Order: sequence, then C-alpha cells, then structure tokens
Amino acid sequence: MKVAIIGAGNVGRAIAKELIGNGHHVLLIDRDPKALKMESVPTAEWLLADGCEITSLDNAKLDQCQVLVAATGDDKVNLVASLLAKTEYGVPRVVARVNHPKNEWLFDNSWGVDVSVSTPRIIAAIVEEAVSVGDVVRLFSLRAGRANLVEITLPDGANCVGKTVGEVSLPEDATLAAIVRDSSVITPHSHDLFSAGDELLFIATAAAEEKLKSCFIS
Repeated sequence: MKVAIIGAGNVGRAIAKELIGNGHHVLLIDRDPKALKMESVPTAEWLLADGCEITSLDNAKLDQCQVLVAATGDDKVNLVASLLAKTEYGVPRVVARVNHPKNEWLFDNSWGVDVSVSTPRIIAAIVEEAVSVGDVVRLFSLRAGRANLVEITLPDGANCVGKTVGEVSLPEDATLAAIVRDSSVITPHSHDLFSAGDELLFIATAAAEEKLKSCFIS
C-alpha cells in the first residue's frame, strides 16, 4: 500500500516508521527544508513541497496513493490537504490529525476526512476505559463519525453474565468485535459465555451505541 504523509515532523516521521515496518510504501511531504531529515527514515520517499498546492500534489502522484495522512501541526493545512486529496485525487482513505480540540467538529467528510485523530480525545477515552465499569465508552470514531469503536466492561451482576453471545440480541447497526478477558482476546462465537470483568469491544453507530448498555448491563 502506498501512503502519503503530509507533515514530516516528529509525528509524521513516527507514523512513517511504523508503516514502513509493516511493509507499506511511504512518501513524506513537507514544505520546510529543515523538516526533511531523510536520515531519520531512510527507506521513505521524501518530497519538499507544499501539501496544500495542486502542483505539489501532482508531483507527489497523489492519485496513486491508497491513503493520505495529514499530520502537520496546523489544522488549517490538514483540512485543506484532506479536501484536495479526496476531491481532486480520489484518495480512498484520508486520515487527519486534529491539533486543537475546538476544531474537531470540522474534521468530517465535508472536508474529505474519513478518520480524524484527536490526541486529547484518545487519551481521555483511554482513561475512561481504564476506570469505567458498566458504562459505554467511545474509544474511536470511524468513517467521520458514522461508526464508532466502543467498549463496555461488564460488572458483577450484569444481566448478560452467564449467557452466551447468541442469547443476547444486539441493537441494529452494532457488532460485537472482540471480548478481552484477562490477557486473551477472544473472537466471539455464539456459544461463548459472558463473564464479569469482560471488556466487550463493539463497532456501532451513535444510535446503536445508546442502546448497548441496556442490552448488557440493565
């Protein structure tokens, strides 16, 4: 898979290293010559260019990329780059970094963003996930908020404890993706039993998310 990353700062380079380690082809783009620290990610392609200019993105052959990551420290740049990637080059998957939480509402499909990544929100979700038992915790938004990764930790006395997966009816537009029990990740099957302390991971729409608690806790 070919991935273009706009913004070759610490965040962009760290993403590039991870992706290259997983076997992907990465192009790092930055308009600041000081950011082109090629020795830090020697196996990446590098391009000195402005990710908000059509001519630069033409040179980057963005139409050949499967993913664009807008990872600069400027939300305006990330939004413009995302919009151009989606509307001008038809990049299938656009991931954008949100630097300031107040701007998070802008990062949706109207700006070409498929997935927005807000560090404060992720950290808050991880904290909630660690301390919340019996509540629905949203961990991550997918497809610009059209679906979410959510978690429920089953308390003692939850109405689903002792039942099988097949005995609990999920709301429409919700899928049980995994059960985390102790140090194991279980792919759920209809015969698996729910136990107190299980962490249940779901992919669900916002509407379905509101109904999950009543299915598993009440």
